Parts: sequence; structure tokens; C-alpha cells
Amino acid sequence: MAMNRSELVAAVAAKTENSQVAVNGVLDAVFDVFVEQISQGEKVSIPGWLAVERTDRAARTGRNPQTGEAIEIPAGHSVKLTAGSKLKAAVAKK
Repeated sequence: MAMNRSELVAAVAAKTENSQVAVNGVLDAVFDVFVEQISQGEKVSIPGWLAVERTDRAARTGRNPQTGEAIEIPAGHSVKLTAGSKLKAAVAKK
């Protein structure tokens, strides 16, 4: 099972004794900062927990699987998430 956003907000609100509206606002602000920094090419790191960074993909030649025709795939960007040591250790215990 996966936890969705509303379940995450409710769980954090219960742990911190804050309202769900306040927690939702903080979560929105965190994601906004992630988007701003990563879109500028900056890495966002929370030591021990995770790191998020933008990666570059070079242009390449691909193949259409239906026709076999060669196609040019343009260069682009992607996002890389790396788990930190505390997160890895927590997962390994379970």
C-alpha cells in the first residue's frame, strides 16, 4: 500500500499537533523550494535522508519499436533521487 498526500498530511499533523491546513501549506512550500532549486540545476540535500538533483540526458538515436525506423531523441533533463544513510538503515531494519 502507498500513502497518498492527504494521508501524509494527516499523519504529520497528528505527530506535530498542528492543523492539517498548516502542514499542507508547509508541504506545498517544501515542494515549491524543491522545484525552484532543482530547475536551476541546484542539488537539494537533506543529510542522512535524501538528495534530489537534476541530471542531463544527451541527445541520442532511438528506434521506433513498431516500424524499426531510427528516430532522434533530443537532449533533456531528468531528476535523480538518492536515499541517504538514515533512510537506508531504517528500511534495512524492517
